[in-house]
Amino acid sequence: MSNLKELKNKIDSVKSTRKITQAMKMVAASKLRRAQESAESARPYSEKISKIMSSLALGMKDSDVSLDLLLGNKDNTTHIIIAVTSDRGLCGGFNSSIVRAVKTKAKELIATNSEFKIICIGKKGADVLKGLFADKIIISSNINDKNSFLLAEDISAELVSKLDANEFATCSVIYNQFKSVISQIVREQSLIPCSIDMEENENKQDDDMISFEFEPDEKEILSDLLPKNLAIQIYKAILESGAGEQGARMAAMDSATRNAGEMIDKLNLSYNRQRQAIITGELIEIISGAEAL
Repeated sequence: MSNLKELKNKIDSVKSTRKITQAMKMVAASKLRRAQESAESARPYSEKISKIMSSLALGMKDSDVSLDLLLGNKDNTTHIIIAVTSDRGLCGGFNSSIVRAVKTKAKELIATNSEFKIICIGKKGADVLKGLFADKIIISSNINDKNSFLLAEDISAELVSKLDANEFATCSVIYNQFKSVISQIVREQSLIPCSIDMEENENKQDDDMISFEFEPDEKEILSDLLPKNLAIQIYKAILESGAGEQGARMAAMDSATRNAGEMIDKLNLSYNRQRQAIITGELIEIISGAEAL
């Protein structure tokens, strides 16, 4: 009877867990729509300004005006990695995929004798990376959905300050790009220097190339525009990661709910078999006792 009681307790426990995973799935689904809309609405603006920066970087390679935010600092070899994860877990391999990408990037930099530093956006990634690269992390910040653009602006301002102080040369952001509920793609985007789409520029004719005229001053305008682009690209990464997080959590909780259902079925089967065996054993004892009399 003790085994029956244990099985009954296990069944009740798994049923309670299934209720929790079902609720978490519904919460993730409700948050996903809003997060997806935010990410998708930010894409056209961030992509357009990224293309403008790409054309600027291509056109200013041989220019007398050299801006480190656009072309990178050639007097330093330190690279800053911005890792964007989530503040909460229970979202499958969402955060571990970013940690793996950061570890791979770090190995590549070490192989080329380059230094690197890490900026962590999101608690879960920071917790793991602190154990791996404790001395390399220079900024660690949680994500506040209501103030995520302010966070992007703060990190952008910090990067500009460190670049002016010649503390690093280049910077890239690693995040999960949202594709669908069940698909998030780990992406690395170069922020400093601005990534140049060579294939797109090669396909353009000379007449199609964007030509920029600056007034009043080329350097003055770019000095104001480039930090804004940096903040926008970081903000886009946070939004993409936020939508991907909810999609990954929804898929993970759906899988957990189905697994809990399968476990309940197996436990019920074991419970019924054991109960039947006990009843059969008692009937045999009664029959045997009656025959003995």
